[in-house]
Amino acid sequence: MHIVVDDLSGPEIAAFLEAHVTEMRQITPLESKHALDLDGLRRPEVTFWSVRDDGALIGCGAVKRLDAGHGEIKSMRTDPARKRSGVASRLLAHILAEARRMGYQRLSLETGSTDFFAPARGLYRKFGFDYCPPFADYREDPNSVFMTRTL
Repeated sequence: MHIVVDDLSGPEIAAFLEAHVTEMRQITPLESKHALDLDGLRRPEVTFWSVRDDGALIGCGAVKRLDAGHGEIKSMRTDPARKRSGVASRLLAHILAEARRMGYQRLSLETGSTDFFAPARGLYRKFGFDYCPPFADYREDPNSVFMTRTL
């Protein structure tokens, strides 16, 4: 498994992220969907990583800079065929290490509150994230859960 910074220029990552956004739209009401599109992920304040195994794209994730010491995890996704195989854990460990290297003191995230997102919430808890109030521009939302951790 290789994790690399991705410039989001290839059609494969575009299709992978489109599948992510489509899935989120099916699960989450539009007013509660916070996934960034390609243009949002290409912004200078976002660092995006792809995970590949034997050349195949199997996962992705990003950190969006909120301020000098605070970043937000965005667009964590594992290929459905590779769920529960350690991809997300390896990527999250990589993101935490890179966030520290980039000078962040805190990482936060928003994820869904429904049962579909329970594995994601469990992963984040395993890595030391605790529940918190909304941060940045987020508002209370019954479809959202907010989590944070210091680095």
